[in-house]
Amino acid sequence: MTQTVLRDCPAPAKLNLFLHVCGRRPDGYHLLQTVFQMVDHGDVLHFALRGDDRIHRANDIPGVPEEQDLIVRALRLLQAEFQRRHGRLPPGIDVTVEKILPMGGGLGGGSSDAATALMAANHLWQAGLDRDELMALGLPLGADIPFFIFGQTAFAEGVGEALQAVDVPDYWYVVIEPGVSVPTAAIFSAEDLTRNTEPVTIADFSRCLVSQTNPSEYGRNDLQAVASRLFPPVARAVEWLGRYGGARMTGSGACVFCAFSTESEADEVLSKVPSEWVAWKAKSLPKHPLAEVLQVDGVID
Repeated sequence: MTQTVLRDCPAPAKLNLFLHVCGRRPDGYHLLQTVFQMVDHGDVLHFALRGDDRIHRANDIPGVPEEQDLIVRALRLLQAEFQRRHGRLPPGIDVTVEKILPMGGGLGGGSSDAATALMAANHLWQAGLDRDELMALGLPLGADIPFFIFGQTAFAEGVGEALQAVDVPDYWYVVIEPGVSVPTAAIFSAEDLTRNTEPVTIADFSRCLVSQTNPSEYGRNDLQAVASRLFPPVARAVEWLGRYGGARMTGSGACVFCAFSTESEADEVLSKVPSEWVAWKAKSLPKHPLAEVLQVDGVID
């Protein structure tokens, strides 16, 4: 019997262990290098097939109209691809989102939600797309979506879509939400953004991990200086957390993180975070938690 419900599907957050801007394409998109690392903290999605063909988000998310939600847009793309391949529309889906990750936090929440939705619907509909096909389907909606479907720690280049698996030891992370939402466009359009960082290689990053205990001490986040200037709470969070290690901002902001080798170290720092901030700890995830459950081809090596 065909499965009609998928509950408790995680959409994990990501951290950018470093983020370099190495140039700019003629179309205005920036050329990036980064290492994406998933952590075991994020949104949770629930899916149920409908009796019609409607894609529907069953709950409100403040600030995100249903028609603009990446989840809804991604599922409609997959629904259209299903129709192209099979000559008929698949059933619609009701999606309920337990929204945990802040918007404008640099944690990839919207992209992770969309990636989880694509993997879940591909499974429920038995659509038959493999990992690379799902990644290609999601890319026009957001450059981070392919990473979550790729499903493992990755060295990324281009606009973030050219991915290679990379090994990073397990770490515990303390993450601070500074209480501001940072619009990505404002950061990338800033005149003082660094856009000429020299390219690095996976080998450069891997050598750093051998000699250093904190992966966030490699390189830098080129977007952090602009975000800190425009949003002082980001600068304050970096300064405070930096007392305990190589703290830096993730993505285009606003969240700030620091890596620790043990949970007890993370707990000690977490207990000292000023009450003005929301803060949490999370462990690194070498693989996406849905990879085995939904058996997306190519995710498991």
